[in-house]
Amino acid sequence: MKEVTAAILRKEDKVLIAQRAPGENLAGKWEFPGGKIEPGETPQECLKREIREELDVDIDVLDFFAESIYTYHSGTIKLIAFWCQWISKDFKLSVHSRIEWVTRQELDLYDFAPADLPLVEQLKARY
Repeated sequence: MKEVTAAILRKEDKVLIAQRAPGENLAGKWEFPGGKIEPGETPQECLKREIREELDVDIDVLDFFAESIYTYHSGTIKLIAFWCQWISKDFKLSVHSRIEWVTRQELDLYDFAPADLPLVEQLKARY
């Protein structure tokens, strides 16, 4: 099972979601940004690295939020999500075609990757 991280980035009453770019795995699907944990890396270190690589911004990783286990055709992933805070810089997208800051009520308007759906449900239930 691959361990993958996800950032729940908050700004006021909104969270950041990102749409996978054409040509990427799950192209067109929305997700909470993050990525695969490398050997010897903590989930928190992974999130900081992945967000820097994917969005070119720095974040602080705060508390654990939730996790989701999902089996795709390519294998099973364990998605580990953390509350995060955006620190600095403007967003530059590399593996995403769009990002949006959305409210809890707007989450249902987006077509999320299957592994991210339990996180969407947790967000809608919690805040």
